[in-house]
Amino acid sequence: MTNKPCDIVDLAGKAGVYKSKLGPGNLLLRGFMAGLYIAVGGALATICSTGVADYLGPGMAKVIAGAVFPVGLIAIVLTGMELFTGDAMLVPMAAMMKKVSWKKVGYIWGIVYVGNFVGSLFWALIMVVGPLQTGTLPEVSGAAVSDSGFVLNAFGVNAVNIAAAKTLTYKAAGGIMGMSSVLFAAIACNLLVNVAILLAFSAKNMIGKFFGIWFPIFAFVASGFEHCVANMYFIPTGMMALGLHPEYVPPAGSLLAYYGGITMSDFLVWNLIPVTIGNIIGGLIFVGVIYFYSFKGELPTTCPDDLPGGPPANGSI
Repeated sequence: MTNKPCDIVDLAGKAGVYKSKLGPGNLLLRGFMAGLYIAVGGALATICSTGVADYLGPGMAKVIAGAVFPVGLIAIVLTGMELFTGDAMLVPMAAMMKKVSWKKVGYIWGIVYVGNFVGSLFWALIMVVGPLQTGTLPEVSGAAVSDSGFVLNAFGVNAVNIAAAKTLTYKAAGGIMGMSSVLFAAIACNLLVNVAILLAFSAKNMIGKFFGIWFPIFAFVASGFEHCVANMYFIPTGMMALGLHPEYVPPAGSLLAYYGGITMSDFLVWNLIPVTIGNIIGGLIFVGVIYFYSFKGELPTTCPDDLPGGPPANGSI
């Protein structure tokens, strides 16, 4: 059994109302855990995709990363945490229903964004000083040997390469080409993320929510789209790993070798800022606005803002 499309939109609006009643400390804590869960998915994708391209091709590496990454959003939805990219659709939905002010939308976005960032950085630090350290693992798929004689940690090298691909690739394209590429990748990403959230609302049991979330998130990761909260993990992880282990820079000929590393400016200008903007557009416009106006005439007018016993259908997403 599933909810009707108009009921899904109504539940999304009720979730936005529920969020507006949470205190700042509550939002921050839930945001922290959501950022951590997304980072867990990112770390798992990094580890599981390492070395796959050498044997099965780059496409299969993306398939495997996409298959394991959704653990983060599944955990967020089923435990009621707060994710900025989900709030990009859910809280404005409540505002369009005139149950929450647009000022409140920005307020919630700001607190949750900070919480997501801190949670992602916390898990990045755990990974960098733990599984991504050099010399701690045997050679995996052609991993190089450092000047000191240690086998380079293939997982750490992969983390650095992922961070470089998410920043230096766009920087190398430059100008309108680079910015438009990262922006559209971010729009497409959060369109799929919020479709996953709506599918979670459509399901009435845990199994339905699991698969409703899994397929769109798999699609966005395997397609190589850009998610700002995931990148709060991916890029700082690569930057920290590279800072601790300069030997992770690949041989001459790569973008990383050409630019000599990834700077904070690269992170902010060529990824986080445009990706955040694109994620807002994808969630707010391509899902929130379109679905609200598609079903506006079918929404119930007498339903209470909240369902008894807490958020509607895991509404704190």
